[in-house]
Amino acid sequence: MRTLCSSTLIGEFFIIGFAGLVAMKDPDLSTTTVWLVSGIAMVLCVLLCGMVTRPGGVALGWALQLALVASGVFVPTMYFMGAVFAALWWASVHYGRKVDEAKARFAARTESTSSPTTPDAA
Repeated sequence: MRTLCSSTLIGEFFIIGFAGLVAMKDPDLSTTTVWLVSGIAMVLCVLLCGMVTRPGGVALGWALQLALVASGVFVPTMYFMGAVFAALWWASVHYGRKVDEAKARFAARTESTSSPTTPDAA
């Protein structure tokens, strides 16, 4: 799960950066505000890459997805991009858990079929 979710988060890192560039053209938003918000969201993406398997990591990822969709208020394209990345986040979590379960079953099966080795009494 970690690999899929981290890949999605790194993609979001870049999308947030590009959205910040677009938001800078809005005369109602100050450059400082745009980059403060975008910077915090970008750092959160990177930090979540390491936290995704910890308790609350997936929930924080969902909060980031909601914030990404909500950023469409300032950059309308982000409604679409946020929805795309929310779908990618769902797929990463869903299929990542399935892959983790399959790996655990395979490891358990491999462990149960291997016989313990005993040293020779020579």
